Amino acid sequence: MGVQVNDSEDGLYQHFSLKSDPGQAPLRIDRFLVDKLPNVSRNKIQLAAKSGLIRVDQKVVKPNFKIKASQHVEFYLPHPKRTHTLEPEQIDLHIVYEDDDVLVVNKPAGLVVHPGHGNYSGTLVNGLMYHYSNLFNDKTNLRPGLVHRIDKNTSGLLVIAKNDESLAHLSKQFFNRTTQRTYWALVWGEPDQEHATIEGHIGRHLKDRLIMQVFEDGSQGKSAVTHYKTIEKFGYLTLVECKLDTGRTHQIRAHFKHIGHPLFNDQRYGGDRILKGTTFAKYKQFVENGFSLLEGQALHAKSLGFQHPKTGENLFFETDLPVGFSTLLDKWRVYIEANF
Repeated sequence: MGVQVNDSEDGLYQHFSLKSDPGQAPLRIDRFLVDKLPNVSRNKIQLAAKSGLIRVDQKVVKPNFKIKASQHVEFYLPHPKRTHTLEPEQIDLHIVYEDDDVLVVNKPAGLVVHPGHGNYSGTLVNGLMYHYSNLFNDKTNLRPGLVHRIDKNTSGLLVIAKNDESLAHLSKQFFNRTTQRTYWALVWGEPDQEHATIEGHIGRHLKDRLIMQVFEDGSQGKSAVTHYKTIEKFGYLTLVECKLDTGRTHQIRAHFKHIGHPLFNDQRYGGDRILKGTTFAKYKQFVENGFSLLEGQALHAKSLGFQHPKTGENLFFETDLPVGFSTLLDKWRVYIEANF
């Protein structure tokens, strides 16, 4: 029996995948995993089971579930603590909602969510440690309270857990995909259909490890599903709303690149140059001025819904587009009205 260990779709958890032996006698799932994974503590395994983060043959199981022969097991655990230390920094945070258990933050484009890859300062997590020193005081945990994330140059809503119980409950919701999330994106061109679904496995690009690639045949990567609908057309661009069945890294960016409609000003996926429109110098200057209004790609996590981890209440939050994004749309409306 082999054990595969991979990053989860949001990069915040390790994904373990293994299969029981053909001659496996019935055994509690927690004991089974302790035997198979000696480097993972029984306490962590039991916490994962209680949080609904262990599945056998794609079904969530309880800690006392007894595994049998030739069954497939998968579960998630938080990444181990790192050797780097994390320092609090005074960073302004836009708090949309807060109580004793959760925070909802509207992250601006340009702000990294958590440290990593040689970048250990100036992140959202550094700011959280400054404003909530009594909650986020473990300097070796680089991702305190995080259950999901969005790209550096994507703006929008994030929920953050303020205690271990909330972290476990929210992690379960994201794991089971019961949260509600919508994104607004401005893409080059006009998709063939106003309402459609993009499907295709997403994995690391075979040549450029900084971007993701769509593998239509499913030979690599993980399954990814993006539903979109048209909100507004701008002649050479289209504003779309996206809902995700999955949350793969760069999912929206990679999927729209794959169907020939990269996001406006998306440098890594080819959207930072003129892909539709005229050759007139005036138009070129207009588009370049539009690029300058954005920190990065035109993508905003506009709404977020989840069940409160303590009260069970269904919470839903929505935020306006950032000023630069909103100004860009206004300018395109004026341009289209004058030229179409």
